[in-house]
Amino acid sequence: MTPTPPTATASRWLRSGPARPEAAARLICFPHAGGSASYFGRWAEHLPGYEVHAVCYPGRAARLAEPPPTDLPALAADVAAELERLADRPLVLLGHSMGAVVAYETARLLEGRGVPVRHLYASGARAPQLARPDDGQDTSTMDDDAIADALLALGGTDAALLADPDFRELVLPYVCADFRMFDRYVHRPEPLLGCPVTAIAGDADPQVDAGHAAAWSAVTSGPFRHHTVPGGHFYLADRPPFGPLTAEVPGAD
Repeated sequence: MTPTPPTATASRWLRSGPARPEAAARLICFPHAGGSASYFGRWAEHLPGYEVHAVCYPGRAARLAEPPPTDLPALAADVAAELERLADRPLVLLGHSMGAVVAYETARLLEGRGVPVRHLYASGARAPQLARPDDGQDTSTMDDDAIADALLALGGTDAALLADPDFRELVLPYVCADFRMFDRYVHRPEPLLGCPVTAIAGDADPQVDAGHAAAWSAVTSGPFRHHTVPGGHFYLADRPPFGPLTAEVPGAD
Protein backbone atom coordinates (compact mmCIF):
# COMPACT_ATOMS: atom_id res chain seq x y z
CA MET A 1 0.00 0.00 0.00
CA THR A 2 1.28 3.46 -0.89
CA PRO A 3 1.67 5.58 2.27
CA THR A 4 -0.60 8.57 2.54
CA PRO A 5 1.32 11.85 2.27
CA PRO A 6 1.19 13.93 5.47
CA THR A 7 -0.70 16.76 3.75
CA ALA A 8 -3.46 14.42 2.58
CA THR A 9 -4.28 13.30 6.11
CA ALA A 10 -7.46 14.84 7.43
CA SER A 11 -6.84 17.08 10.43
CA ARG A 12 -9.21 18.96 12.66
CA TRP A 13 -6.35 21.36 13.44
CA LEU A 14 -5.46 22.43 9.92
CA ARG A 15 -7.30 23.66 6.87
CA SER A 16 -4.92 22.78 4.07
CA GLY A 17 -4.47 24.15 0.59
CA PRO A 18 -3.36 22.00 -2.34
CA ALA A 19 -0.57 19.51 -1.69
CA ARG A 20 2.64 20.83 -3.25
CA PRO A 21 5.43 18.28 -2.85
CA GLU A 22 7.74 20.56 -4.82
CA ALA A 23 7.21 23.58 -2.53
CA ALA A 24 10.22 24.91 -0.65
CA ALA A 25 8.36 25.12 2.67
CA ARG A 26 5.05 24.74 4.44
CA LEU A 27 3.41 28.00 5.57
CA ILE A 28 1.30 27.68 8.71
CA CYS A 29 -1.09 30.62 9.26
CA PHE A 30 -2.53 31.45 12.71
CA PRO A 31 -5.72 33.56 12.81
CA HIS A 32 -6.38 36.55 15.06
CA ALA A 33 -8.67 36.57 18.12
CA GLY A 34 -12.17 35.77 16.93
CA GLY A 35 -10.77 34.64 13.59
CA SER A 36 -10.88 31.36 11.71
CA ALA A 37 -8.82 29.47 9.16
CA SER A 38 -10.99 30.80 6.31
CA TYR A 39 -9.26 34.18 6.70
CA PHE A 40 -6.33 32.71 4.77
CA GLY A 41 -8.48 30.77 2.31
CA ARG A 42 -7.01 32.17 -0.90
CA TRP A 43 -3.40 32.65 0.11
CA ALA A 44 -2.24 29.46 -1.64
CA GLU A 45 -3.20 31.00 -5.00
CA HIS A 46 -0.66 33.77 -4.47
CA LEU A 47 2.13 31.75 -2.86
CA PRO A 48 3.09 28.95 -5.28
CA GLY A 49 6.40 28.45 -3.47
CA TYR A 50 4.55 27.31 -0.33
CA GLU A 51 2.20 24.58 0.72
CA VAL A 52 -0.28 26.63 2.77
CA HIS A 53 -2.09 25.47 5.90
CA ALA A 54 -4.24 27.53 8.29
CA VAL A 55 -4.80 26.64 11.93
CA CYS A 56 -8.37 25.77 12.94
CA TYR A 57 -8.94 26.90 16.52
CA PRO A 58 -11.61 24.99 18.48
CA GLY A 59 -15.03 26.52 19.03
CA ARG A 60 -15.72 27.92 15.54
CA ALA A 61 -16.42 26.91 11.94
CA ALA A 62 -16.05 23.12 11.56
CA ARG A 63 -15.13 22.86 15.27
CA LEU A 64 -18.09 24.88 16.54
CA ALA A 65 -19.30 22.05 18.78
CA GLU A 66 -16.02 22.07 20.74
CA PRO A 67 -15.34 24.50 23.60
CA PRO A 68 -13.15 27.47 22.64
CA PRO A 69 -9.58 27.43 23.97
CA THR A 70 -8.97 29.08 27.33
CA ASP A 71 -5.19 28.71 27.76
CA LEU A 72 -2.89 30.11 25.07
CA PRO A 73 0.24 28.00 25.84
CA ALA A 74 -1.94 24.86 25.92
CA LEU A 75 -3.41 25.82 22.54
CA ALA A 76 0.13 26.26 21.18
CA ALA A 77 1.10 22.83 22.54
CA ASP A 78 -1.79 21.19 20.67
CA VAL A 79 -0.82 22.94 17.44
CA ALA A 80 2.86 22.07 17.87
CA ALA A 81 1.98 18.38 18.28
CA GLU A 82 0.02 18.54 15.02
CA LEU A 83 2.81 20.31 13.14
CA GLU A 84 5.43 17.74 14.09
CA ARG A 85 3.95 15.40 11.49
CA LEU A 86 4.57 18.03 8.79
CA ALA A 87 8.19 18.64 9.73
CA ASP A 88 9.58 16.59 6.84
CA ARG A 89 9.80 19.99 5.09
CA PRO A 90 10.71 23.42 6.49
CA LEU A 91 7.97 25.11 8.50
CA VAL A 92 7.30 28.85 8.23
CA LEU A 93 4.85 30.22 10.81
CA LEU A 94 2.79 33.39 10.35
CA GLY A 95 0.34 34.70 12.91
CA HIS A 96 -1.81 37.80 12.90
CA SER A 97 -2.59 39.75 16.11
CA MET A 98 -3.27 37.16 18.84
CA GLY A 99 -2.28 34.53 16.30
CA ALA A 100 1.26 35.91 16.23
CA VAL A 101 1.69 35.08 19.91
CA VAL A 102 0.17 31.61 19.42
CA ALA A 103 2.59 31.09 16.51
CA TYR A 104 5.50 32.30 18.66
CA GLU A 105 4.69 29.90 21.51
CA THR A 106 4.25 27.10 18.96
CA ALA A 107 7.65 27.90 17.43
CA ARG A 108 9.31 27.77 20.85
CA LEU A 109 7.80 24.34 21.51
CA LEU A 110 8.84 23.01 18.11
CA GLU A 111 12.41 24.23 18.48
CA GLY A 112 12.53 22.76 21.99
CA ARG A 113 11.60 19.38 20.51
CA GLY A 114 14.31 19.62 17.87
CA VAL A 115 11.93 20.56 15.04
CA PRO A 116 13.46 23.45 13.06
CA VAL A 117 11.36 26.51 12.28
CA ARG A 118 12.51 28.26 9.11
CA HIS A 119 10.95 31.65 9.92
CA LEU A 120 8.36 33.30 12.18
CA TYR A 121 6.26 36.20 10.86
CA ALA A 122 4.46 38.31 13.47
CA SER A 123 1.76 40.39 11.79
CA GLY A 124 -0.19 43.20 13.45
CA ALA A 125 1.01 42.21 16.90
CA ARG A 126 2.81 43.64 19.86
CA ALA A 127 5.83 41.61 20.94
CA PRO A 128 4.74 38.96 23.47
CA GLN A 129 6.40 40.73 26.39
CA LEU A 130 4.15 43.71 25.54
CA ALA A 131 1.09 41.67 24.61
CA ARG A 132 -1.37 43.49 26.84
CA PRO A 133 -2.47 46.85 25.42
CA ASP A 134 -1.91 49.86 27.68
CA ASP A 135 -5.31 51.38 26.88
CA GLY A 136 -6.82 50.40 30.23
CA GLN A 137 -9.14 47.76 28.77
CA ASP A 138 -9.46 44.60 30.85
CA THR A 139 -11.60 41.85 29.34
CA SER A 140 -12.15 40.29 32.78
CA THR A 141 -14.31 43.30 33.65
CA MET A 142 -15.90 43.76 30.19
CA ASP A 143 -19.18 42.16 29.18
CA ASP A 144 -19.54 40.30 25.88
CA ASP A 145 -21.01 43.27 24.02
CA ALA A 146 -18.10 45.50 25.05
CA ILE A 147 -15.57 42.94 23.78
CA ALA A 148 -17.47 42.65 20.51
CA ASP A 149 -17.47 46.43 20.13
CA ALA A 150 -13.69 46.48 20.69
CA LEU A 151 -13.18 44.01 17.84
CA LEU A 152 -15.60 45.86 15.59
CA ALA A 153 -13.58 49.05 16.13
CA LEU A 154 -10.50 47.31 14.73
CA GLY A 155 -12.28 46.11 11.58
CA GLY A 156 -11.59 42.88 9.76
CA THR A 157 -13.66 40.32 7.88
CA ASP A 158 -14.68 38.21 10.85
CA ALA A 159 -15.57 41.27 12.87
CA ALA A 160 -18.27 42.12 10.33
CA LEU A 161 -20.19 39.03 11.44
CA LEU A 162 -20.65 40.63 14.85
CA ALA A 163 -22.70 43.40 13.28
CA ASP A 164 -25.21 40.87 11.91
CA PRO A 165 -27.81 39.85 14.53
CA ASP A 166 -28.23 36.45 12.86
CA PHE A 167 -24.54 35.65 13.39
CA ARG A 168 -23.87 37.49 16.62
CA GLU A 169 -25.21 34.77 18.93
CA LEU A 170 -23.12 32.17 17.08
CA VAL A 171 -19.90 34.17 16.90
CA LEU A 172 -19.84 36.01 20.21
CA PRO A 173 -18.88 33.04 22.47
CA TYR A 174 -15.61 32.26 20.70
CA VAL A 175 -14.75 35.91 20.07
CA CYS A 176 -15.03 36.69 23.77
CA ALA A 177 -13.24 33.47 24.76
CA ASP A 178 -10.27 34.37 22.54
CA PHE A 179 -10.00 37.89 23.95
CA ARG A 180 -10.15 36.62 27.53
CA MET A 181 -7.61 33.86 26.82
CA PHE A 182 -5.22 36.40 25.33
CA ASP A 183 -5.68 38.74 28.27
CA ARG A 184 -4.66 35.95 30.66
CA TYR A 185 -1.48 35.18 28.72
CA VAL A 186 1.75 35.69 30.67
CA HIS A 187 4.99 35.81 28.69
CA ARG A 188 8.04 33.82 29.79
CA PRO A 189 11.28 35.40 28.51
CA GLU A 190 13.10 32.10 28.01
CA PRO A 191 13.86 30.20 25.90
CA LEU A 192 14.77 32.47 23.01
CA LEU A 193 13.92 31.39 19.50
CA GLY A 194 16.78 30.58 17.16
CA CYS A 195 14.87 31.20 13.91
CA PRO A 196 14.63 34.47 11.99
CA VAL A 197 11.70 36.67 13.01
CA THR A 198 9.97 39.32 10.89
CA ALA A 199 7.45 41.75 12.39
CA ILE A 200 4.96 43.52 10.12
CA ALA A 201 2.54 46.25 11.24
CA GLY A 202 0.27 48.78 9.61
CA ASP A 203 1.21 52.44 9.88
CA ALA A 204 -2.33 53.29 11.07
CA ASP A 205 -2.77 50.41 13.52
CA PRO A 206 -4.27 51.91 16.70
CA GLN A 207 -2.93 49.08 18.89
CA VAL A 208 0.50 48.29 17.44
CA ASP A 209 2.99 51.05 16.78
CA ALA A 210 6.49 50.72 15.33
CA GLY A 211 8.05 50.30 18.78
CA HIS A 212 5.65 47.52 19.76
CA ALA A 213 6.47 45.65 16.55
CA ALA A 214 10.23 46.28 16.73
CA ALA A 215 10.29 44.73 20.22
CA TRP A 216 9.90 41.30 18.60
CA SER A 217 13.67 41.49 18.11
CA ALA A 218 14.06 40.52 21.78
CA VAL A 219 12.47 37.07 21.35
CA THR A 220 15.10 35.54 19.05
CA SER A 221 18.84 35.07 18.85
CA GLY A 222 18.45 34.88 15.08
CA PRO A 223 18.06 37.60 12.46
CA PHE A 224 15.23 40.13 12.84
CA ARG A 225 13.44 42.34 10.30
CA HIS A 226 10.69 44.89 10.80
CA HIS A 227 8.35 46.19 8.08
CA THR A 228 5.84 49.03 8.38
CA VAL A 229 3.15 48.84 5.70
CA PRO A 230 0.15 51.01 4.79
CA GLY A 231 -3.04 50.22 6.67
CA GLY A 232 -4.63 49.60 10.03
CA HIS A 233 -4.79 46.60 12.31
CA PHE A 234 -6.22 44.40 9.55
CA TYR A 235 -3.96 45.73 6.79
CA LEU A 236 -3.49 42.19 5.46
CA ALA A 237 -7.15 41.87 4.46
CA ASP A 238 -6.43 44.17 1.49
CA ARG A 239 -2.62 43.91 1.28
CA PRO A 240 -1.42 40.47 2.41
CA PRO A 241 2.32 40.39 3.16
CA PHE A 242 3.21 38.16 0.23
CA GLY A 243 6.33 40.20 -0.58
CA PRO A 244 8.26 39.44 2.63
CA LEU A 245 7.03 35.84 2.61
CA THR A 246 8.56 35.20 -0.80
CA ALA A 247 11.63 37.41 -0.50
CA GLU A 248 12.88 36.33 2.92
CA VAL A 249 12.53 32.53 2.72
CA PRO A 250 14.95 30.84 0.30
CA GLY A 251 13.17 29.05 -2.54
CA ALA A 252 9.70 30.42 -1.71
CA ASP A 253 9.50 32.85 -4.64
